[in-house]
Amino acid sequence: MVDILRIASRNLWRYSRRTLLTTLLVSLGILAVLLFKGVAGSFKTLMVGQITDSMLGHLQVHRKGYVASIDNLPLNLNLRPPQVERIEAALKSLPAVEAWSARVKFGAMFSNFTETTNIRLVGVEPADEFRTVPLLPGRVSNGSSAGRLLAPGQLLVPELLARGMKVKVGDTVVLVATNKDGSVNGQTFLVAGILASATGPGGRDGYVHIRDARTLLRMAEPEVSEVAIRLRALGEVRPVQRALEATLGGQVNPQGQPAFEVHPWEALTPFATIVRMIDLLTLFMQVMLVAIVLISIMNVMVMAVFERVREIGTIAAIGTKPGRILGLFVAEGLLLGVLGTAVGTAISLGAIWGLNLLKLTYKFGQADNLVLAPTLAAGDVLFIGALAILAAVLASLQPALKASRMDPIQALHHV
Repeated sequence: MVDILRIASRNLWRYSRRTLLTTLLVSLGILAVLLFKGVAGSFKTLMVGQITDSMLGHLQVHRKGYVASIDNLPLNLNLRPPQVERIEAALKSLPAVEAWSARVKFGAMFSNFTETTNIRLVGVEPADEFRTVPLLPGRVSNGSSAGRLLAPGQLLVPELLARGMKVKVGDTVVLVATNKDGSVNGQTFLVAGILASATGPGGRDGYVHIRDARTLLRMAEPEVSEVAIRLRALGEVRPVQRALEATLGGQVNPQGQPAFEVHPWEALTPFATIVRMIDLLTLFMQVMLVAIVLISIMNVMVMAVFERVREIGTIAAIGTKPGRILGLFVAEGLLLGVLGTAVGTAISLGAIWGLNLLKLTYKFGQADNLVLAPTLAAGDVLFIGALAILAAVLASLQPALKASRMDPIQALHHV
């Protein structure tokens, strides 16, 4: 095998210009894939972090049927206190869970004593909410410090609504809500801050203290609409979801269905579609890489066989076995793939290192100066490299088979 590789490397050196061009072509394919994967992966990570760490959390637990009706914020599908206690007991038993926050979500009428509009509200316990979605305090564009946000009697008003209703920090406003029994209740609140949307200027979700939410809705007992969960690592979403479903699955509703639903963050936001598109584009780039390598290596090997017909005839005539001839040409394709992959990987890692030094910034939603920090996992680099080398070997098989099956007499008479 060593002799075959040594002869193959000599043959590649003999045709140095062709070898160089093929190596550059394979390297460009590797560079495009790894660079795209690194940059797109960085953007995806930051985007997911903005969404999960500023409003959603990594997982949410609801009562069966709540998410299907979530646009209406149904109060009749809230979680009862015993259910909340069971959920919290399950969360305490999972070491991957970092924090969780019980929320009450409802709709209300918002008035500045001059105009009235509708608003969506989230009632939270501030300390629990800030641990679960740590970027939430950073969304308050004007108001008190994060440690004093949302005392009872205070309200965080969404930016779009504050601008339209000409409301500013320190103003007194009125919230009027209808509970699940149809009873109407109103309460005055002090505007403690203006809340920027996590993903853009739109959004009508404000925040109040959970005690105020229950008082406004005249709840007879401390119900919650959902429990938002933050994990120690985003990669733990699926295992924790399965563990919660297994733990909570024993309780059923009167219809005999599971009483709880556990939803990962991607099931709760349309931005998950963008994440899937990024993954799809990465797959497309990998397919393009395989196509580039297959075409370039196959073209080179076909030309090599065509130009060396008499040489193939000579080595066959002196007793070289077809399998050895086959191995020789496959080895040439393998070396081309390895060389192109090594050069492309080195250039890619250098480019990513340079991008990290430049610290390019961009904006996503309301978040400014997000730093582009592309990274590549060792597994990704090895997978892309192995894929390119495998494609190179496969591309060299057809020309190699043709060379190994040549008739020595006809090959020697080839002009």
